[in-house]
Amino acid sequence: MVTSTSAPEPAPLPAPSNRVLDSMADQVAAIDTLVALAQNRIRVFDADLSQMGWNAVARTQLLGSFLRRSRDAHLDIIVHDTCYLEASCPRLTGLLRVASARMRIHRTGPEAQSAHDALVIIDDRHFLHRFHVEQPRAALGIDQAALAKPLIKRFEEIWATGEPGLAADVLGL
Repeated sequence: MVTSTSAPEPAPLPAPSNRVLDSMADQVAAIDTLVALAQNRIRVFDADLSQMGWNAVARTQLLGSFLRRSRDAHLDIIVHDTCYLEASCPRLTGLLRVASARMRIHRTGPEAQSAHDALVIIDDRHFLHRFHVEQPRAALGIDQAALAKPLIKRFEEIWATGEPGLAADVLGL
């Protein structure tokens, strides 16, 4: 019997696409698809992560696999309010405890409190851009680096206002 010790080949990328999603269920599924595509970096901006399944078992398993896959893998999350994360996301905060070197959760500063469009950006080329947190419409881009550029800039501007929101060493106190 011949066995191989090499790592499995990554799944082929889906065809490049850019489309509008009209339901929350489609967005939850899209985020799982995007996280599964991630190789190096995931950036998330949301009001508080209370929607879209961020503490679901399957999602946190995908995020954990992503963070374990490479030393270069990073997950940056910035939210307006960390209360939901602290009270209702034990899987996500548990992941922060074990992967704190590559995972950061920040809280927005006053300059970004007016931002209401949620973002998930994967490897600077895939994204989900929810136009407003109170509306169910979003744009999904797969292999759309040019369309992701303004969203990356927006994320960086929001991130620049932030401060550490949760730290792995004080969770649960």
